[in-house]
Amino acid sequence: MFDLILFDLDGTLTNPKDGIINSFLYMMKTVGASIPEGFNFDEYIGPPLRDTMRIILGDDSAEIEEAITIYRKHQAEQGLFQNYIYPGIADLLYKLKRDGKILAVATSKMLKFAVEVLEHFGLLAYFDFIAGAEADGARSDKAEVIAHVLDTLDKERKMKIVMVGDRKYDIIGAKAHGIPCIGVLWGFGSNEELLGAGADAVVKNMNELYNTIRRE
Repeated sequence: MFDLILFDLDGTLTNPKDGIINSFLYMMKTVGASIPEGFNFDEYIGPPLRDTMRIILGDDSAEIEEAITIYRKHQAEQGLFQNYIYPGIADLLYKLKRDGKILAVATSKMLKFAVEVLEHFGLLAYFDFIAGAEADGARSDKAEVIAHVLDTLDKERKMKIVMVGDRKYDIIGAKAHGIPCIGVLWGFGSNEELLGAGADAVVKNMNELYNTIRRE
């Protein structure tokens, strides 16, 4: 049985699509950037923010930092709560806590924003620890975020742990630490993406996720 369950945030616990797209569009209008041909916003919900900015703007570091500041200001003021909890998430978290599981969030979203979202939607109390990116870009890679959780909750690496996420970045980050990962299909990653990255299981709904966690 798993002792510690790590959850991604965007696309796994909540759907932030409208807010993220609106913040990107506002940023692009403000800096005078155009959407690259063939750009699909869904593909860029999940990766570290600076990586997405490089795709949109190129490698000019000064422009990227300005764009991130504009994006985050819009997120803080408007985009953050243009968001909703996936149906069944609160009940799933309740059951896992009832079963005695330790729960943590491991997200590439800025830590401050992650805590605000979880608190806004009444989910914060379910989690024993929240790990996210720092404002300066530190700890934005998913493997780094997961390492921070492990160093805090399982320093001796004795727990049985699983990661739950909707994108390949969650799986790659978990595999870097030898942790199995369950992919979920209600977010932004496809079955092909998740299995191709090495997901140990892929689930379609909350009942499947709960039963997969309990089976191990």
